[in-house]
Amino acid sequence: MTEGFVAVINALPYMLKGSLVTIGVVFGAMGLGLSLGVPLAVGLVYGPGWLRKIIGFYVWFFRGVPLLVLLFLFYFGLFSWMGINFSAFSAGTIVLGLISAAYQSQIFRGAMLSLPEGQLKAARALGMSDVKAILFIILPQALRLSVPGWSNEYSIVLKDSAVTYALGVAEIMARTHFVASRTYQHLPLYIAAGMMYLLMTYIGVKGLRILEKNVRIPGYSY
Repeated sequence: MTEGFVAVINALPYMLKGSLVTIGVVFGAMGLGLSLGVPLAVGLVYGPGWLRKIIGFYVWFFRGVPLLVLLFLFYFGLFSWMGINFSAFSAGTIVLGLISAAYQSQIFRGAMLSLPEGQLKAARALGMSDVKAILFIILPQALRLSVPGWSNEYSIVLKDSAVTYALGVAEIMARTHFVASRTYQHLPLYIAAGMMYLLMTYIGVKGLRILEKNVRIPGYSY
């Protein structure tokens, strides 16, 4: 066995522990993005003009500023200034979640706009308020139509999670870099890390494809 192969085998348990941290960051960020992205999308589609401008600025800001800048801005800047002592893991997850919310809001917005306008009018004619119509008629359909977009968002968040090692989050890249700097087997270790990311991407996207088939709305094309 080559030295590189031996280094990968020895480091694999340590790197796999990092994959659990990566999964935690990704699922936390996706969950936060979902919980914020849905109301943001509703505000963009059905909110008054002033609210749409505020949400539009939020989306523009978090989609326009580089991830690394946002991580440093929040972790070393805003959180410290506000006196909030978040761990690197929590800060990285929150920042990724805020960014994901900006992108997910556009996914949900597109799904809502793809629905026939007559559905909301019909709900009003039946005596339903706009809030109930959005909650029980519009959103259930929009969420199902958004599943293909989540596949892309999951892949993006997974790849972006590697940047959180700059804050000291002990995820895959941080652990790989730690081992590589001591064994000097950079190429095989980073190849192994890349394969881990590819495997996690494949499993996540495959699961979302299965979900997409199970919740597909007949008559709608994605």
